[in-house]
Amino acid sequence: MAEHNDLGKWGEQIARDLLISKGYQILEQNWNCGHKEIDIIAKDGDELVIVEVKTRRVSTLVDPEETVDKIKQRYLIWSAEAYVERNNLDMDVRFDIVAIVVDNKNERRVEHIENAFYPTISRRR
Repeated sequence: MAEHNDLGKWGEQIARDLLISKGYQILEQNWNCGHKEIDIIAKDGDELVIVEVKTRRVSTLVDPEETVDKIKQRYLIWSAEAYVERNNLDMDVRFDIVAIVVDNKNERRVEHIENAFYPTISRRR
């Protein structure tokens, strides 16, 4: 497996552990909808939380959360809609990002950004 894949899986485990420590119930990890994937689907109280995990080495030029652009947001929204429909859920959905930056000594900075973005009216295609 490539180093960036290992780093991503490691970051997802850190995010999962963080969410569990905050009392979230993990429902799914790496849930696929066609070619799109949701890193973590969790429940926080009465909300369904769609979590995108971004892990980067300190040497990159942008913060991890900045890489969740409008296209990625749209894919997450579409995938969340599919998850809600397939599971016949009636609950509010929130989109979070867990951003992890790892330095050369493998020390990490973890930031959980709740309500990282808000979906607009979807026009699924």
